[in-house]
Amino acid sequence: MTYQDLLYEIRNGVAWITINRPEKMNAFRGTTCNELIRALHKAGYDREIGAIVLAGAGDRAFCTGGDQSAHDGNYDGRGTIGLPMEELHQAIRDVPKPVIARVQGYAIGGGNVLATLCDLTICSEKAVFGQVGPKMGSVDPGYGTAFLARIVGEKKAREIWYLCRRYSGREAMAMGLANICVPHEELDATVQQWAEEICERSPSAIAIAKRSFNMDTAHQAGIAGMGMYALKLYYDTEESREGVRALQEKRKPQFRKYAK
Repeated sequence: MTYQDLLYEIRNGVAWITINRPEKMNAFRGTTCNELIRALHKAGYDREIGAIVLAGAGDRAFCTGGDQSAHDGNYDGRGTIGLPMEELHQAIRDVPKPVIARVQGYAIGGGNVLATLCDLTICSEKAVFGQVGPKMGSVDPGYGTAFLARIVGEKKAREIWYLCRRYSGREAMAMGLANICVPHEELDATVQQWAEEICERSPSAIAIAKRSFNMDTAHQAGIAGMGMYALKLYYDTEESREGVRALQEKRKPQFRKYAK
């Protein structure tokens, strides 16, 4: 299986899926999302694989969310908003193998949502977490908001989304968004060590445990689907488009003059 936007390799029973768009800060487009879904399913249902690592190429970014150059009221792929986000998020949750986010740099916007959704998150001291949606004319109305509140607490989740601040790897670990923060040069070894420990455990027990953990938030899939339709309508407004224009023109957005 070949990929345009991903690297896929097996390391001692661990599947490493790496978003390979470092020139775009590993932002995802339609192709990236489709390939991530395929790769997750390939690894998730391979009996020789015990754990999955989701990573980003290069040193700068794990993932910075949707590629804004492919966004003009709609992204460039399939799905409600031109990106099959509901399917991608559900794939991370549904595959019967733990998915570990390996965060070496920026985990911003949709990339922060991916790190939130993964079963475990291991980050470098150079990692930076945060949301940008309300600064960009966007938001994740599904797992990115509701599930984040479960992970870090409702007040902290609201802070992350309303203020769009950035948080270090150490801060992410303290709030429960990351399991552990390690020196940058130890990141890959730590991720592989944790993954190999999982590989030594009973795969059936792990699969049951994962489904059990996810059971009490399964209803959020429906909320996410409805939220994406609302987001599509929002993307068609001048208020949302102002965020994209401001980014392209390197200025502060003026959202309020378009709000209805």
